Amino acid sequence: MDPSTREEFLKSSDGKAPLEGVVVLDLGQIYQGPYATFLMARAGADVVKIEPPHGEPLRRREVEGIEPSFPMGFLNSNKRGITLNLKTSRGRDLLLALVEKADVLLENFAPGAMERLGVGCNVLRSLNPRLIYASGTGYGLSGRDRDRLALDVTIQASAGIMSITGLADGPPMRAGPAMSDFIGGSHLYGAVMMALYERSRTGVGRLVEVAMQDAVYPTLLSDLGLQYRAGGEIPPRRGNMHSGVAPYNVYGTRDGYIALLCVTDNQWLNLLEAMARQDLRDDPRFESPMSRCDHAEETDAVVSEWAAELTREEAYRKAREHRVPCAPVRDLDEVTNDPHLHERGMLQRMQHPQLGDVVLPNTPIRLHGAVEPSLEPSPALGQHNEEIYSDWLGLSTDEIDRLRSEGVL
Repeated sequence: MDPSTREEFLKSSDGKAPLEGVVVLDLGQIYQGPYATFLMARAGADVVKIEPPHGEPLRRREVEGIEPSFPMGFLNSNKRGITLNLKTSRGRDLLLALVEKADVLLENFAPGAMERLGVGCNVLRSLNPRLIYASGTGYGLSGRDRDRLALDVTIQASAGIMSITGLADGPPMRAGPAMSDFIGGSHLYGAVMMALYERSRTGVGRLVEVAMQDAVYPTLLSDLGLQYRAGGEIPPRRGNMHSGVAPYNVYGTRDGYIALLCVTDNQWLNLLEAMARQDLRDDPRFESPMSRCDHAEETDAVVSEWAAELTREEAYRKAREHRVPCAPVRDLDEVTNDPHLHERGMLQRMQHPQLGDVVLPNTPIRLHGAVEPSLEPSPALGQHNEEIYSDWLGLSTDEIDRLRSEGVL
């Protein structure tokens, strides 16, 4: 969106962010829960990050002596931060007092953890029936596997992701990013939005939950699912290749790689023109999508030979000019400095008090006409203790200091 158009959208708004006035207590840790609340914070909700006095696990992942870690800084932008020890009776009492003022409480502890502390969903919602209690887990709050330990790699393994990732003659591999956590967090955000909408009609909150395994399983049900349903065949690992499309691969150039595929005959003919290989137009091995799949290695060889003679940019430009789906394989530094992502506002550079000069991601959700809050740095551990406990609960500075000395904050 160009700046003038963006200004027109903002002029048409009511001056409020979509979730302005929504109060969220964020007990999330690592990635799944914090990403859901990050999306809420970037939509204007007042998100209060609650950590134990020693900090949540992600904060303690120091990289070269820098704290907080970069993921901690990214996932907690636009949040306020307090500390609270829920293993103390006074800490639990303070949580109950905070819940009375909240719209949402989100946690992604192991199932039953909050109940064992005496502050589970039933207790909190009996105190505040309007509360939406959001739970993120690995395997769910019900079922025989609910108590299994869950991290992203174990979910990728159990959900089948690893079984179809990797080279055909190699072992199963995980997808590089923590996809289970972030897909789970995205769904948890959606669940809270549904519950908020329902509450606007009923006046009553509810428990919502998302299991990471549940959330990632549908990713298997595209072409792989069709293959499985059609013949009962377990999809094999194929590296970067595709069982039903050729060419479909990552091809080496003189200085890098490009991802390229041809789904239709027109795209294949366009690629032949880009490669100056019109001599293959009538070759029976390549005359249809099915024949190209039957001769996938030969099809790949043609494209590989062409790409190997060019630089990455040359191969990408030629394929793109001929309307062939393609993209350069970029590293993290290239993507972080992508002008397109910066123009869209998806990436923003800021001076972070702990991380220094850093590029942080924005929410990928765009609501045209809505006010977008400015990107604010993540809070230091307990940065807003005085602000929250004083303003919300009326505690004096002396009381807050005493709670801190007693290990409650």
